[in-house]
Amino acid sequence: MTPKLIKTNSDYTEALSRIEALFDAIPGTSEGDELEFWITLVELYERMQFPIKAPDPVGAIRFRMEQLGLQQVDLVPFIGSRAKVSEVLSGKRPLSIAMIRKLNTGLGIPAEVLLGDCVNKRLPQTIPDICFRFPFIEMYKRGWFEGFSGNLNEAKSHMEELLRSFVGTEYDAEKECFLHRQRIAKGAEMNDAALEAWHIRVRQLASREQLPAWKSGTVTSEFLREIARLSYFETGPLLAREYLNKNGIHLVFEERMNRTRLDGAAFCLKDKSPVIALTLRYDRLDYFWFTLFHELAHIALHLDKDGCEAFFDDLSNPGTTAFETEADAFASNMLIPKEIWEDAALSPASTPGEVNAFAERLRISPAIPAGRLRYESGNYSLFSRLVGNGKLRILFPDKMTPLH
Repeated sequence: MTPKLIKTNSDYTEALSRIEALFDAIPGTSEGDELEFWITLVELYERMQFPIKAPDPVGAIRFRMEQLGLQQVDLVPFIGSRAKVSEVLSGKRPLSIAMIRKLNTGLGIPAEVLLGDCVNKRLPQTIPDICFRFPFIEMYKRGWFEGFSGNLNEAKSHMEELLRSFVGTEYDAEKECFLHRQRIAKGAEMNDAALEAWHIRVRQLASREQLPAWKSGTVTSEFLREIARLSYFETGPLLAREYLNKNGIHLVFEERMNRTRLDGAAFCLKDKSPVIALTLRYDRLDYFWFTLFHELAHIALHLDKDGCEAFFDDLSNPGTTAFETEADAFASNMLIPKEIWEDAALSPASTPGEVNAFAERLRISPAIPAGRLRYESGNYSLFSRLVGNGKLRILFPDKMTPLH
């Protein structure tokens, strides 16, 4: 039987039979050479037809933990924190390049196993040019390159790896930047690369939250007035976040980037669940409530409608598009209905006591009518003790990432 390339199962069966017949052949003889040739052909066919699946990175980590008798807490030096260890082992967080290096060096797990198919599937081979204009140093100082614990110089030497890991595979720079240009208030000071990095970050934060399924049509007038009534309580912003979360709406916080004047954004994740992201640019309650309601207006009126997919708002440039004018009016009316506001006849000449009494009747925060009077009059020195200065950020100390 002349050796030939194995192409079918029948060829494979015949080759195995010939190997069995030649199994006792002496190496170096013609039959021994023929046996070696057949074995090579069979191995080639088996590799093509029955490829061995590469070990799963998480499975490899768990196997090494079992070998060494390690607990999850023992992985903290390699992965970064108990929370990150839990997320990695449950498959909710991919391994970063820094984690892979540490696990390879510290636990001896082969790098090719830890990489798995991330080079081909999780991480893009190349990254868009805009990524190299991201505010890399600012991102490093904020700890956005999770799992990386080196100093800034080390980070710079691994810039492309860190950026590749940060953006992931599903990032479409051309599409996202186009949407940003269409939905940013004209005249706003907005660095497109910084905004892009911020957008990716808040998407990451929102994607990690496990919320009930979002139901379209949830954001009704009554829904919004329920939220407005939560402002009556000192912890109103916290209660609002809980209320939104229970209804499938993400509310995340991330400081604005340098060279942007961003107040908030509204967009949807891939599962269609809406995200409101706030920068808390000003530490005032009146600012929080209006910004929140402005973004809620985009969810109620615009997202998934009229071809709109995302809004990025600089509220110091109000009403610069029809969408923004509509959102401004809707937010104001949901916080204080137009007819009630007109009947109250409050004015810049009103006393703080009158503003407080009005808010008490509506069971809302006095910061809301006080802020509205300041805005409508253009006099931001009015009612400074009613707008909740210094009472916002203190409620979210774990959600903000101020620059060092």
